Amino acid sequence: MSAAMNRRQFLGAGAAGAGVALFGGQFVMAGAGESWPPKLPPVKIYKLFLGRTGGIYLSRPTAEIDGLNKRLSEAADRLGDVEFIGGELIPPAEIDEVLPRITQADGVLLFHLSGHGGDAPLQAMEKIVDTGVPAAVFSQPFSGHGWMYFPRWQKAGKKVVLLPTTDWGEIDRVVGLMRVAPHLRSTRILVVNGPLGTAAACSTELVKEKLGVEMIPITVDQTLKAHEAVSLKDAEAEAESYWLSKARKIVEPSRDEIVSSARLYLAMKNLMIEHGAVATTSSNCMGAPAKGCLTYSKLNDLGLVGACEGDMDSTLTMLMFQYAFGVPGFISDPVFDTATNALIHFHCTCATKMAGPNSERLPFTIRTQSDSERGVSLDVEMPLGQMVTCAKFIDLDKMLISTGEIFRVTHDELGCRTQFWTKVKDARSMFHNWGGGVLEGGVMALLHRAVFFGDHTQDVRHLGVLMGFNVVEEA
Repeated sequence: MSAAMNRRQFLGAGAAGAGVALFGGQFVMAGAGESWPPKLPPVKIYKLFLGRTGGIYLSRPTAEIDGLNKRLSEAADRLGDVEFIGGELIPPAEIDEVLPRITQADGVLLFHLSGHGGDAPLQAMEKIVDTGVPAAVFSQPFSGHGWMYFPRWQKAGKKVVLLPTTDWGEIDRVVGLMRVAPHLRSTRILVVNGPLGTAAACSTELVKEKLGVEMIPITVDQTLKAHEAVSLKDAEAEAESYWLSKARKIVEPSRDEIVSSARLYLAMKNLMIEHGAVATTSSNCMGAPAKGCLTYSKLNDLGLVGACEGDMDSTLTMLMFQYAFGVPGFISDPVFDTATNALIHFHCTCATKMAGPNSERLPFTIRTQSDSERGVSLDVEMPLGQMVTCAKFIDLDKMLISTGEIFRVTHDELGCRTQFWTKVKDARSMFHNWGGGVLEGGVMALLHRAVFFGDHTQDVRHLGVLMGFNVVEEA
């Protein structure tokens, strides 16, 4: 469509004017004079170098260690929520002395420098992966023949990612993935009017046991009172600064309706601060006091998570992608068009910073919610040519995944307000394989998927290894 930006225009827009920056795991709202949410504890990752250090092997490991330490220091500064500890070289250090310290870390990075002519590095690595601490092995070419044994660890179900590569950028990516599980253990979600989705994801006890995430129940009455507690002046200022003055167009909603929606955002923000939460979902998001579409859009713009319709599976998915990749998710009610090999995504709430909190906002129009033709929702214009990942973490042990490329933006009145078409691998096969043969349940469980900018397929596979879940491709 002529109104859509292409990918080159979108990426060229830059990150100027972003309202949020991530510093040390803490989101600082520009101009607000406050920080929210509370800073997450830094993720502690143990680094360990393994390889022979005598004869011809002395110079290369020494040079590599210096380079790798510099790379890790830069990664820690960039990520802001990671602390690298350890750093011993085996030999001369003894693995039995180091092992107790490794087991106290959130993850471990093993750098296989050289294994020619000795079994000590391989034996040390085997002891480490047997601890169950999520691990990654970085092994460049000419590091010896030990690589032949590495894959058997993964086949045995060990939580170890294998990186036989010269691309040091893969170290950065796997470090980003290692943050997910420990950050989840520090996460609280406000759940308004109860969760929906798969049985496991709706169980407060199971979610806490398997992921460490706390689900905090909130009643509709609590949201009504929080809404009333927000001053009209503050709500009008929020509506004007973030929505009314920035919208490309306002079609149906009145100013008062938009102010009420902004008031709900401020109310939910206050509840999240009160309970130390970084995410929220509501099965009452289309009811009183206002529809949640603007609330969830703003939260997702800030690098937090706001998920509609009480969908707990999608809420957890969005948290995992936010912690791993720093991008928000778009919860979709998808449909197919096999004639154009397309999976079409649409819904009435969408982040306006789909590339992350520091990206420029996408163009948006303020509309009513399509089903009811009431309230306030968003029609966000997606960039053509953008690769996306479509995912859903289900039953607390499986991730459904597929990819596509945005090739069309529409505004069909039969669909929800934000609509975009993605070219997929095989729409007909995906149609018949929806759920990958592993997803059962009602409409909420079967229908929704979360869509994220970027192709994250390989990284999600690595994340599955680190966290112990299966990845199921739907294409």
